[in-house]
Amino acid sequence: MLPTGAKERFAALLGPRNYLHKPEDLKLYEYDGGVDKHPPDLVVFPRTTQDVSHIVKLAREYGLPVVGRGAGTGLSGGAIPVEGGILVAFARMNRILEIDLENERAVVQPGVVNLDITLAVEGGGYFYAPDPSSQRACTIGGNVAENAGGPHTLAYGVTTNHVLGLELVMPDGAIVETGGRECDLPGYDLVGLLTGSEGTMALVTKVTVRLMRKAEVVKTALAIYESSEDAGRSVAEITARAITPVAVEMLDGVMLRMVEEATHAGYPMDASAVLLIELEGLREAVEEQVEQIREACLLCGAREFRVARTAEERELLWKGRKNAFGAVGRVSPTYYVQDGVVPRTKIAATLKFIAEVAHRSGLTISNIFHAGDGNMHPIILFDPRKPGEFAKARACGEAILTYCIEAGGSITGEHGVGMEKSGLMTKLFPPETLDMMRSLKLLFDPEGHLNPGKVLPTGRGCLEIRQQPLVAGSELL
Repeated sequence: MLPTGAKERFAALLGPRNYLHKPEDLKLYEYDGGVDKHPPDLVVFPRTTQDVSHIVKLAREYGLPVVGRGAGTGLSGGAIPVEGGILVAFARMNRILEIDLENERAVVQPGVVNLDITLAVEGGGYFYAPDPSSQRACTIGGNVAENAGGPHTLAYGVTTNHVLGLELVMPDGAIVETGGRECDLPGYDLVGLLTGSEGTMALVTKVTVRLMRKAEVVKTALAIYESSEDAGRSVAEITARAITPVAVEMLDGVMLRMVEEATHAGYPMDASAVLLIELEGLREAVEEQVEQIREACLLCGAREFRVARTAEERELLWKGRKNAFGAVGRVSPTYYVQDGVVPRTKIAATLKFIAEVAHRSGLTISNIFHAGDGNMHPIILFDPRKPGEFAKARACGEAILTYCIEAGGSITGEHGVGMEKSGLMTKLFPPETLDMMRSLKLLFDPEGHLNPGKVLPTGRGCLEIRQQPLVAGSELL
C-alpha cells in the first residue's frame, strides 16, 4: 500500500495520463508470461530519462520498491512486483533515436520492440541479430534485463554480444552512461555486468546496439525423425563436423502436432521430432554445409531431409516455430515454460529424463528448444482448476532444472532467473559465489529497492518451499 500522499506526488510529477492506480488497472500488470502474480501499488509511464530519474528519487523518498517492465513477455517473473511498490512501464519510451548504418550502430529507447529495429534497417541490408520468439512484442529494455537470446543466436550470440552502450538511472536517481559506440572501451565492463542483471542494479533508459549485415544467401532445412533421441544425436554430430548453423531448433512430436494444427506450417504430423536448421553466408559455403548436414542427419536416423525451396516456404517453417507458444494455448488452459541448459552431448539423455518426469507426474510435457546450444524449453501443460496440478507442474520444473545442473548445465539460458528460479541458485552456485553476487547487488543498490526478490535466494522463493512428491514413492524430487 502506498504511503499517505505518495499517489498525489506521483500524479503531480507525471500528469493524469501517465499513471494507473485503480485495482482493475493494476491487475493487468501483476503477471508476465510465467505463472506467478503480484500487483504493484502504482504503475507509471515515463516518457524521458529525466522522468525515470524523478520517479526513482520520489520512490526512494518514500522507501518504495521500483520494478522496470517492458512488454511483460518474460517467462521467469522478472517484471513482477513481488513487494508491490512502483512499476515503471517503459511502453512510451519507444523511439529509435539514431540509426548509423555506416558504423553499424543504432541507439534506441528501452520500449522499442525488438523486431522494429530490424524493420527500420532491413532496407539498407542490415538486421538486429538477437531474435526471441516473442520478438514481435518484446522490448529491448526487457531483452537487456534478461540477456535474451533466440533461435538465431547460436552463431550470433545473445543480447550481451550486441549491446555496446547503456544509459542508466541508478537507485538514487543519478543518470550515468557506460560503454558507447566503440568496442572494447577501457575500464570495467559495466555493460556486460548490467546486461542480464534483471533490473536489480539500475534502470536502462537508452541502449546502443550493434547492427549486422544480411548474408548473401540463407538456406533453411527440416530434418524429420522417428525418435527424439535420434534428433538429439544429430545435433552432436553436426557440431562434431565443425559446422555452426545460425539456428538449430528442435520440436518433439507433441509440439509438432500442436503447431501444425494451429499454423499449417508444413510440419509432419506423424513424426516424433524435427530439427529446423538454418545456414547463411556465402553461397558456395552454405550449399556445401547443407549437404554435410544432410549427411549427418541421415546418418543419425533422420527419415527425411528437406530444404525450403522458396522464401515463402522458409517463412512458413519459421512461422510455425515462432508461434509455437500460441499453439500450445489452443490445447491447454495453462502451461509452464522452463529454460534449462545442458551440454549438446546430453540433449538425448535430457529428453529421456523429461519423458520420465511426464510419465511419473501424469502431465503432458512437450519440447521445443534451441538444440544448437542445448537450451531446453520443456513446456509443462496443466490445468490450474484441477487441485494439485499447479504444484505438480512446479515440481516437474524443479526436477528438470535440477537434472540440468547435474548434467553440467544451468537453470537458464535466456529467460533469466527472476523469482521462479531464485531458490535453485543454491544448487548452481556455492555460498561464496552467491555472497559475491549479493555484494555487487548492494554496491549498486544498497537499500535493496530495485526489483527486490529476484535472482538471488531470499528464503521466500516459490521453489524454496518443498513441494509434495508427484506421486507416492516418487523419486523425482
